[in-house]
Amino acid sequence: MQGLGKHLYLCGMNRAIVSVINDLVTDQRVNKSCLALQKAGYEVLLVGRKQRKSPPMDERPYASHRMKLLFEKGPLFYAEYNIRLFFFLLFHRANLLLSNDLDTILPTYFISRLKGSRMVFDSHEYFTETPELVGRPKVQKVWKKIEGFVVPKLPEMITVCDSIADLFREKYGVKCHVIRNIPPRKALPPKGDKLALGLPTDKHLLILQGSGINIQRGAEELVQSMQFLDDCFLMIIGGGDVLPILKQMVEKLNITDRVHFFPRMPYQQMMAYTQLAELGFCLDKNTNLNYRFSLPNKLFDFIQAGVPIVASHLTEIEKIIRKYDIGIFIGNHEPETIASTIREALSDGERRKRWQQNLAIAAAELCWENEEKKLLPIYMQKTDK
Repeated sequence: MQGLGKHLYLCGMNRAIVSVINDLVTDQRVNKSCLALQKAGYEVLLVGRKQRKSPPMDERPYASHRMKLLFEKGPLFYAEYNIRLFFFLLFHRANLLLSNDLDTILPTYFISRLKGSRMVFDSHEYFTETPELVGRPKVQKVWKKIEGFVVPKLPEMITVCDSIADLFREKYGVKCHVIRNIPPRKALPPKGDKLALGLPTDKHLLILQGSGINIQRGAEELVQSMQFLDDCFLMIIGGGDVLPILKQMVEKLNITDRVHFFPRMPYQQMMAYTQLAELGFCLDKNTNLNYRFSLPNKLFDFIQAGVPIVASHLTEIEKIIRKYDIGIFIGNHEPETIASTIREALSDGERRKRWQQNLAIAAAELCWENEEKKLLPIYMQKTDK
Protein backbone atom coordinates (compact mmCIF):
# COMPACT_ATOMS: atom_id res chain seq x y z
CA MET A 1 0.00 0.00 0.00
CA GLN A 2 1.11 3.58 -0.52
CA GLY A 3 2.40 5.28 2.65
CA LEU A 4 -0.19 8.01 3.25
CA GLY A 5 -3.08 5.83 2.07
CA LYS A 6 -1.96 2.98 4.31
CA HIS A 7 -1.85 5.22 7.38
CA LEU A 8 -5.31 6.63 6.69
CA TYR A 9 -6.76 3.20 6.05
CA LEU A 10 -5.46 1.70 9.28
CA CYS A 11 -6.66 4.40 11.64
CA GLY A 12 -10.17 5.12 10.36
CA MET A 13 -13.71 3.96 11.03
CA ASN A 14 -15.75 3.96 7.80
CA ARG A 15 -13.87 1.95 5.22
CA ALA A 16 -14.53 1.26 1.56
CA ILE A 17 -12.79 -1.34 -0.59
CA VAL A 18 -12.95 -0.58 -4.31
CA SER A 19 -12.34 -3.54 -6.66
CA VAL A 20 -11.38 -3.37 -10.33
CA ILE A 21 -9.65 -5.91 -12.56
CA ASN A 22 -7.18 -3.60 -14.32
CA ASP A 23 -3.77 -2.35 -13.14
CA LEU A 24 -5.21 0.92 -11.70
CA VAL A 25 -2.73 3.25 -13.38
CA THR A 26 -4.87 4.94 -16.05
CA ASP A 27 -8.43 4.22 -14.85
CA GLN A 28 -9.69 7.75 -14.28
CA ARG A 29 -13.25 6.73 -13.39
CA VAL A 30 -12.08 4.49 -10.56
CA ASN A 31 -9.71 7.16 -9.30
CA LYS A 32 -12.54 9.70 -9.26
CA SER A 33 -14.79 7.22 -7.44
CA CYS A 34 -12.14 6.73 -4.77
CA LEU A 35 -11.74 10.47 -4.27
CA ALA A 36 -15.53 10.85 -4.05
CA LEU A 37 -15.66 8.10 -1.42
CA GLN A 38 -13.13 10.05 0.61
CA LYS A 39 -15.35 13.12 0.40
CA ALA A 40 -18.25 10.95 1.57
CA GLY A 41 -16.31 10.10 4.73
CA TYR A 42 -14.63 6.81 3.82
CA GLU A 43 -11.05 5.69 4.06
CA VAL A 44 -10.43 3.96 0.78
CA LEU A 45 -8.52 0.87 -0.30
CA LEU A 46 -8.34 0.33 -4.07
CA VAL A 47 -7.64 -3.24 -5.21
CA GLY A 48 -6.54 -4.32 -8.69
CA ARG A 49 -3.74 -6.25 -10.32
CA LYS A 50 -0.17 -5.65 -11.40
CA GLN A 51 0.90 -6.97 -14.78
CA ARG A 52 4.48 -7.62 -15.79
CA LYS A 53 4.46 -4.50 -17.98
CA SER A 54 2.38 -2.29 -15.68
CA PRO A 55 3.88 1.16 -15.07
CA PRO A 56 4.33 2.24 -11.44
CA MET A 57 1.41 3.78 -9.57
CA ASP A 58 1.48 7.52 -9.03
CA GLU A 59 1.12 8.80 -5.46
CA ARG A 60 -2.53 9.04 -4.41
CA PRO A 61 -4.25 10.14 -1.19
CA TYR A 62 -5.74 6.69 -0.58
CA ALA A 63 -4.44 3.15 -0.17
CA SER A 64 -3.96 0.81 -3.10
CA HIS A 65 -3.07 -2.86 -3.46
CA ARG A 66 -2.13 -4.54 -6.74
CA MET A 67 -2.09 -8.32 -6.86
CA LYS A 68 0.50 -10.13 -8.96
CA LEU A 69 -1.18 -13.02 -10.76
CA LEU A 70 0.19 -16.13 -12.42
CA PHE A 71 -2.08 -15.63 -15.44
CA GLU A 72 -2.60 -12.38 -17.35
CA LYS A 73 -5.39 -13.34 -19.76
CA GLY A 74 -7.98 -15.97 -20.55
CA PRO A 75 -10.35 -17.91 -18.27
CA LEU A 76 -7.59 -18.87 -15.82
CA PHE A 77 -6.79 -15.20 -15.31
CA TYR A 78 -10.42 -14.34 -14.50
CA ALA A 79 -10.74 -17.36 -12.21
CA GLU A 80 -7.51 -16.57 -10.37
CA TYR A 81 -8.34 -12.91 -9.92
CA ASN A 82 -11.84 -13.60 -8.61
CA ILE A 83 -10.60 -16.22 -6.14
CA ARG A 84 -7.80 -13.94 -4.94
CA LEU A 85 -10.23 -11.03 -4.64
CA PHE A 86 -12.68 -13.14 -2.63
CA PHE A 87 -10.07 -14.02 -0.01
CA PHE A 88 -8.68 -10.48 0.04
CA LEU A 89 -12.15 -9.10 0.78
CA LEU A 90 -12.77 -11.85 3.29
CA PHE A 91 -9.79 -10.83 5.43
CA HIS A 92 -10.18 -7.05 5.16
CA ARG A 93 -12.92 -5.17 6.97
CA ALA A 94 -15.06 -2.65 5.09
CA ASN A 95 -18.43 -0.93 5.51
CA LEU A 96 -18.82 -0.52 1.76
CA LEU A 97 -17.66 -2.68 -1.16
CA LEU A 98 -17.57 -1.01 -4.58
CA SER A 99 -17.44 -3.44 -7.50
CA ASN A 100 -16.37 -1.99 -10.83
CA ASP A 101 -17.74 -3.95 -13.80
CA LEU A 102 -19.03 -7.47 -14.06
CA ASP A 103 -15.63 -9.13 -13.73
CA THR A 104 -15.43 -8.19 -10.01
CA ILE A 105 -19.08 -8.62 -9.08
CA LEU A 106 -19.18 -12.24 -7.84
CA PRO A 107 -16.60 -12.08 -5.01
CA THR A 108 -17.89 -8.65 -3.99
CA TYR A 109 -21.48 -9.91 -3.82
CA PHE A 110 -20.63 -13.06 -1.85
CA ILE A 111 -18.52 -11.16 0.69
CA SER A 112 -21.17 -8.46 1.09
CA ARG A 113 -23.73 -11.14 1.93
CA LEU A 114 -21.35 -13.04 4.16
CA LYS A 115 -20.16 -10.03 6.16
CA GLY A 116 -23.21 -7.77 5.93
CA SER A 117 -21.31 -4.97 4.17
CA ARG A 118 -23.09 -2.64 1.78
CA MET A 119 -22.31 -3.28 -1.89
CA VAL A 120 -22.39 -0.83 -4.79
CA PHE A 121 -22.02 -2.09 -8.36
CA ASP A 122 -20.67 0.38 -10.95
CA SER A 123 -20.99 -0.90 -14.54
CA HIS A 124 -18.65 1.09 -16.80
CA GLU A 125 -20.10 -0.48 -19.95
CA TYR A 126 -22.67 -3.03 -21.07
CA PHE A 127 -20.20 -5.80 -20.39
CA THR A 128 -22.09 -8.79 -21.81
CA GLU A 129 -22.42 -7.09 -25.21
CA THR A 130 -18.80 -6.11 -25.73
CA PRO A 131 -17.32 -7.25 -29.07
CA GLU A 132 -14.92 -9.56 -27.21
CA LEU A 133 -17.95 -11.54 -25.99
CA VAL A 134 -20.44 -11.13 -28.85
CA GLY A 135 -18.28 -13.32 -31.07
CA ARG A 136 -17.84 -15.97 -28.35
CA PRO A 137 -21.36 -17.09 -27.39
CA LYS A 138 -20.26 -19.74 -24.87
CA VAL A 139 -18.15 -17.27 -22.92
CA GLN A 140 -20.87 -14.63 -23.27
CA LYS A 141 -23.38 -17.07 -21.79
CA VAL A 142 -21.23 -17.48 -18.66
CA TRP A 143 -21.06 -13.73 -18.07
CA LYS A 144 -24.79 -13.34 -18.72
CA LYS A 145 -25.47 -15.97 -16.08
CA ILE A 146 -23.26 -14.10 -13.60
CA GLU A 147 -25.06 -10.84 -14.42
CA GLY A 148 -28.49 -12.51 -14.13
CA PHE A 149 -27.55 -14.11 -10.82
CA VAL A 150 -26.34 -10.96 -9.03
CA VAL A 151 -27.89 -7.83 -10.55
CA PRO A 152 -31.57 -8.65 -9.78
CA LYS A 153 -30.59 -9.05 -6.10
CA LEU A 154 -29.12 -5.55 -5.89
CA PRO A 155 -31.31 -2.72 -4.56
CA GLU A 156 -29.48 -0.23 -6.80
CA MET A 157 -26.47 0.17 -9.08
CA ILE A 158 -24.56 2.77 -11.08
CA THR A 159 -23.76 2.98 -14.79
CA VAL A 160 -22.41 5.48 -17.29
CA CYS A 161 -25.29 6.56 -19.55
CA ASP A 162 -29.08 6.62 -19.89
CA SER A 163 -29.27 3.94 -22.58
CA ILE A 164 -27.36 1.33 -20.56
CA ALA A 165 -29.30 2.29 -17.42
CA ASP A 166 -32.56 1.69 -19.28
CA LEU A 167 -31.36 -1.78 -20.33
CA PHE A 168 -30.61 -2.76 -16.71
CA ARG A 169 -33.90 -1.30 -15.47
CA GLU A 170 -35.98 -3.11 -18.08
CA LYS A 171 -34.16 -6.43 -17.76
CA TYR A 172 -33.77 -6.67 -13.99
CA GLY A 173 -36.00 -4.00 -12.44
CA VAL A 174 -33.01 -2.59 -10.56
CA LYS A 175 -32.76 1.06 -9.57
CA CYS A 176 -29.98 2.41 -11.76
CA HIS A 177 -28.19 5.73 -11.22
CA VAL A 178 -26.41 7.40 -14.15
CA ILE A 179 -22.98 8.86 -13.35
CA ARG A 180 -21.16 9.78 -16.53
CA ASN A 181 -17.40 9.32 -16.76
CA ILE A 182 -16.42 12.95 -17.17
CA PRO A 183 -13.05 14.53 -16.31
CA PRO A 184 -12.79 17.24 -13.65
CA ARG A 185 -13.11 20.83 -14.78
CA LYS A 186 -9.78 21.87 -13.29
CA ALA A 187 -7.73 18.91 -14.50
CA LEU A 188 -6.10 20.49 -17.56
CA PRO A 189 -2.31 20.96 -17.66
CA PRO A 190 -0.72 23.78 -19.66
CA LYS A 191 -1.04 23.26 -23.40
CA GLY A 192 2.00 21.49 -24.83
CA ASP A 193 4.53 23.11 -27.14
CA LYS A 194 4.58 21.56 -30.62
CA LEU A 195 8.31 21.95 -31.15
CA ALA A 196 9.19 20.65 -27.70
CA LEU A 197 6.94 17.61 -28.25
CA GLY A 198 8.37 16.91 -31.69
CA LEU A 199 5.13 17.69 -33.51
CA PRO A 200 4.93 19.43 -36.92
CA THR A 201 4.02 23.10 -36.88
CA ASP A 202 2.91 23.24 -40.52
CA LYS A 203 0.12 20.62 -40.40
CA HIS A 204 -3.34 20.27 -38.91
CA LEU A 205 -3.03 18.14 -35.78
CA LEU A 206 -5.63 15.39 -35.31
CA ILE A 207 -5.94 13.02 -32.37
CA LEU A 208 -7.26 9.56 -31.55
CA GLN A 209 -6.72 8.57 -27.93
CA GLY A 210 -7.78 6.04 -25.32
CA SER A 211 -6.88 2.80 -23.58
CA GLY A 212 -9.29 0.82 -25.78
CA ILE A 213 -8.17 1.49 -29.36
CA ASN A 214 -9.59 -1.82 -30.51
CA ILE A 215 -11.21 -3.46 -33.52
CA GLN A 216 -14.53 -2.13 -34.82
CA ARG A 217 -13.87 1.33 -33.43
CA GLY A 218 -13.02 3.06 -36.71
CA ALA A 219 -9.27 3.37 -36.12
CA GLU A 220 -8.32 1.36 -39.22
CA GLU A 221 -10.42 3.52 -41.54
CA LEU A 222 -9.15 6.70 -39.88
CA VAL A 223 -5.55 5.68 -40.53
CA GLN A 224 -6.42 4.77 -44.14
CA SER A 225 -8.02 8.20 -44.59
CA MET A 226 -4.67 9.85 -43.86
CA GLN A 227 -3.39 8.88 -47.32
CA PHE A 228 -5.76 11.56 -48.67
CA LEU A 229 -4.72 14.23 -46.14
CA ASP A 230 -1.16 15.34 -46.80
CA ASP A 231 -1.57 18.52 -44.75
CA CYS A 232 -2.67 16.64 -41.59
CA PHE A 233 -0.81 14.81 -38.82
CA LEU A 234 -2.61 12.15 -36.73
CA MET A 235 -1.54 11.50 -33.14
CA ILE A 236 -2.62 8.09 -31.81
CA ILE A 237 -2.16 7.95 -28.04
CA GLY A 238 -2.93 4.94 -25.88
CA GLY A 239 -3.28 1.17 -26.12
CA GLY A 240 -5.50 -1.45 -27.69
CA ASP A 241 -5.55 -4.65 -29.69
CA VAL A 242 -5.69 -2.99 -33.12
CA LEU A 243 -2.44 -1.00 -32.73
CA PRO A 244 -0.15 -3.60 -34.38
CA ILE A 245 -2.48 -3.64 -37.40
CA LEU A 246 -2.49 0.16 -37.55
CA LYS A 247 1.30 0.33 -37.46
CA GLN A 248 1.56 -2.16 -40.34
CA MET A 249 -1.02 -0.10 -42.23
CA VAL A 250 0.98 3.09 -41.80
CA GLU A 251 4.12 1.42 -43.15
CA LYS A 252 2.29 -0.17 -46.08
CA LEU A 253 0.58 3.10 -47.07
CA ASN A 254 3.86 4.99 -46.67
CA ILE A 255 2.32 7.63 -44.40
CA THR A 256 4.80 7.54 -41.50
CA ASP A 257 5.14 11.31 -41.89
CA ARG A 258 1.39 11.73 -41.20
CA VAL A 259 0.68 9.27 -38.37
CA HIS A 260 2.59 8.88 -35.12
CA PHE A 261 1.94 6.45 -32.25
CA PHE A 262 2.41 7.39 -28.62
CA PRO A 263 2.24 4.85 -25.77
CA ARG A 264 -0.16 5.05 -22.84
CA MET A 265 0.79 8.01 -20.71
CA PRO A 266 -0.46 9.71 -17.52
CA TYR A 267 -3.64 11.73 -18.00
CA GLN A 268 -2.02 15.13 -17.47
CA GLN A 269 0.70 14.39 -20.00
CA MET A 270 -1.82 13.11 -22.55
CA MET A 271 -4.01 16.18 -22.21
CA ALA A 272 -1.05 18.44 -23.01
CA TYR A 273 -1.05 16.77 -26.44
CA THR A 274 -4.85 16.70 -26.74
CA GLN A 275 -5.19 20.46 -26.38
CA LEU A 276 -3.00 20.95 -29.45
CA ALA A 277 -5.37 19.02 -31.73
CA GLU A 278 -7.82 20.68 -34.11
CA LEU A 279 -10.09 17.62 -34.27
CA GLY A 280 -10.62 14.55 -32.08
CA PHE A 281 -12.27 11.28 -33.16
CA CYS A 282 -15.03 9.05 -31.76
CA LEU A 283 -15.60 6.63 -34.65
CA ASP A 284 -16.91 3.48 -32.95
CA LYS A 285 -19.07 1.28 -35.15
CA ASN A 286 -22.63 0.25 -34.37
CA THR A 287 -21.75 -3.46 -34.29
CA ASN A 288 -22.94 -4.27 -30.77
CA LEU A 289 -25.03 -2.79 -27.98
CA ASN A 290 -22.00 -1.81 -25.93
CA TYR A 291 -20.59 0.36 -28.73
CA ARG A 292 -24.03 1.68 -29.71
CA PHE A 293 -24.60 3.08 -26.23
CA SER A 294 -21.01 3.96 -25.39
CA LEU A 295 -20.11 7.32 -23.92
CA PRO A 296 -16.30 7.11 -24.02
CA ASN A 297 -13.88 9.06 -21.85
CA LYS A 298 -12.25 10.57 -24.91
CA LEU A 299 -15.46 12.42 -25.84
CA PHE A 300 -15.34 14.37 -22.59
CA ASP A 301 -11.55 14.73 -22.73
CA PHE A 302 -11.97 16.45 -26.10
CA ILE A 303 -14.68 18.71 -24.69
CA GLN A 304 -12.56 19.76 -21.72
CA ALA A 305 -9.59 20.36 -24.03
CA GLY A 306 -11.71 22.49 -26.39
CA VAL A 307 -11.27 20.09 -29.33
CA PRO A 308 -14.15 19.71 -31.84
CA ILE A 309 -15.22 16.13 -32.49
CA VAL A 310 -15.62 14.01 -35.61
CA ALA A 311 -17.97 11.16 -34.71
CA SER A 312 -20.03 8.28 -36.01
CA HIS A 313 -23.78 8.17 -35.41
CA LEU A 314 -24.01 6.43 -32.02
CA THR A 315 -26.90 7.16 -29.67
CA GLU A 316 -25.26 8.69 -26.59
CA ILE A 317 -22.37 10.39 -28.39
CA GLU A 318 -24.69 11.96 -30.96
CA LYS A 319 -26.94 13.25 -28.17
CA ILE A 320 -24.08 15.22 -26.63
CA ILE A 321 -22.61 16.57 -29.87
CA ARG A 322 -25.98 17.72 -31.23
CA LYS A 323 -27.11 19.24 -27.93
CA TYR A 324 -24.07 21.51 -27.72
CA ASP A 325 -23.20 21.71 -31.46
CA ILE A 326 -19.54 20.81 -30.98
CA GLY A 327 -18.69 18.60 -33.93
CA ILE A 328 -19.52 16.84 -37.16
CA PHE A 329 -20.61 13.32 -38.16
CA ILE A 330 -19.26 10.94 -40.79
CA GLY A 331 -21.77 9.48 -43.27
CA ASN A 332 -20.05 6.08 -43.25
CA HIS A 333 -16.71 4.49 -42.39
CA GLU A 334 -15.19 4.61 -45.87
CA PRO A 335 -11.71 6.20 -45.63
CA GLU A 336 -12.56 8.65 -48.41
CA THR A 337 -15.69 9.73 -46.52
CA ILE A 338 -13.74 10.27 -43.31
CA ALA A 339 -11.12 12.29 -45.19
CA SER A 340 -13.75 14.51 -46.84
CA THR A 341 -15.48 15.06 -43.48
CA ILE A 342 -12.15 16.13 -41.95
CA ARG A 343 -11.55 18.53 -44.81
CA GLU A 344 -15.05 19.94 -44.44
CA ALA A 345 -14.53 20.50 -40.70
CA LEU A 346 -11.11 22.14 -41.14
CA SER A 347 -12.15 24.41 -44.02
CA ASP A 348 -15.20 26.05 -42.41
CA GLY A 349 -13.76 28.84 -40.27
CA GLU A 350 -17.10 30.20 -39.08
CA ARG A 351 -18.28 26.80 -37.92
CA ARG A 352 -15.00 26.11 -36.12
CA LYS A 353 -15.33 29.42 -34.29
CA ARG A 354 -18.88 28.49 -33.23
CA TRP A 355 -17.71 25.06 -32.09
CA GLN A 356 -15.02 26.65 -29.93
CA GLN A 357 -17.57 28.89 -28.23
CA ASN A 358 -19.92 25.97 -27.66
CA LEU A 359 -17.13 23.74 -26.35
CA ALA A 360 -16.48 26.25 -23.58
CA ILE A 361 -20.15 26.05 -22.58
CA ALA A 362 -20.14 22.25 -22.74
CA ALA A 363 -16.94 22.01 -20.70
CA ALA A 364 -18.45 24.10 -17.91
CA GLU A 365 -21.51 21.84 -17.71
CA LEU A 366 -20.04 18.43 -18.53
CA CYS A 367 -17.50 18.12 -15.74
CA TRP A 368 -16.88 15.68 -12.91
CA GLU A 369 -17.69 18.31 -10.30
CA ASN A 370 -21.32 18.21 -11.46
CA GLU A 371 -21.43 14.39 -11.73
CA GLU A 372 -19.89 14.04 -8.27
CA LYS A 373 -22.79 15.96 -6.74
CA LYS A 374 -25.06 13.09 -7.83
CA LEU A 375 -22.60 10.41 -6.71
CA LEU A 376 -21.90 11.59 -3.15
CA PRO A 377 -25.46 10.97 -1.83
CA ILE A 378 -25.26 7.40 -3.15
CA TYR A 379 -22.04 6.75 -1.26
CA MET A 380 -23.23 8.56 1.86
CA GLN A 381 -26.20 6.29 2.48
CA LYS A 382 -26.02 4.65 5.89
CA THR A 383 -24.13 1.35 6.15
CA ASP A 384 -24.65 -1.36 8.73
CA LYS A 385 -21.06 -1.86 9.83
